[in-house]
Amino acid sequence: MAFTLAHLSDPHLAPMPVPRWSELIGKRVTGYLNWQRRRRFIHNPDVLEAIVTDLAAQAADHITVTGDIANIALPGEFTCGRNWLQHLGSAKDVTFVPGNHDVYVPEAAVYAARQWKAYMCDDEGVGGFPFLRRRGAIVLIGLSTAVPTAPFLATGWLGAKQLAALSALLNEIRSEKLFRVVLIHHPPVSEAGRHKRLLDADIFVRVIARYGADLVLHGHDHLHMINWLKGPNGARVPAVGVPSASAALGTGEDAAAYNLYDIDGAPGAWRCELISRGITPDGRLGEQNRFMLVGSA
Repeated sequence: MAFTLAHLSDPHLAPMPVPRWSELIGKRVTGYLNWQRRRRFIHNPDVLEAIVTDLAAQAADHITVTGDIANIALPGEFTCGRNWLQHLGSAKDVTFVPGNHDVYVPEAAVYAARQWKAYMCDDEGVGGFPFLRRRGAIVLIGLSTAVPTAPFLATGWLGAKQLAALSALLNEIRSEKLFRVVLIHHPPVSEAGRHKRLLDADIFVRVIARYGADLVLHGHDHLHMINWLKGPNGARVPAVGVPSASAALGTGEDAAAYNLYDIDGAPGAWRCELISRGITPDGRLGEQNRFMLVGSA
């Protein structure tokens, strides 16, 4: 079995639709000011299109996107997000989980479910989190850490119900010997301030330690990241993050990139090679790094 899984995150689609004054209420006010003063200079649509074009040339078997298509969750951003997801690939070939900017305000969850449901549901089209998708020997489990928060907060929360469902799901499929990929927006391990963290990360980490997974993919911190979580029986589970897929070079964040995971082998002897591709220091787009993440060469 050979399967190539792609992972990109945090595209923060630009330009942002022009908001009506009536839409700039609550947290959207501070978010809009932040976009105008800083974030619009970071998230470049030409950079994002170059990343997507390069990704298409790699002919991955499946693409995962771990959140933050939107910026301040304006109604028009969800239509733009649906069009972008369709440009990326069909709902069969692309799996999405939401980020905090996608559920920036309470009503945003309704827009997200209406416009993006096909990309964040199980193989029968049933929505809700966690959801599970099977792709041969690969199983994708989608979680949502996206909850509305107060201004100046970007925290995430899974909640007891979702964590219990995740535990049951991982326990149920454990005997099937699949390569289990968990998709989540907020990283389970982060050096970011508490105002940006996953607040129940400790419980998520305990679930992985008890029931196991083979790979955890996330975004949110806009950085190349690898942290190793404890799995059952002394196993180690890589939790891998990527930069924003639209981050321009020289803006103070890791430049735009995405990861490919070449997965091969069999239960008990999985191999997974990570290949990072993105904007290199000289401004070109190409391979940045490559190494064996799971198993041996």
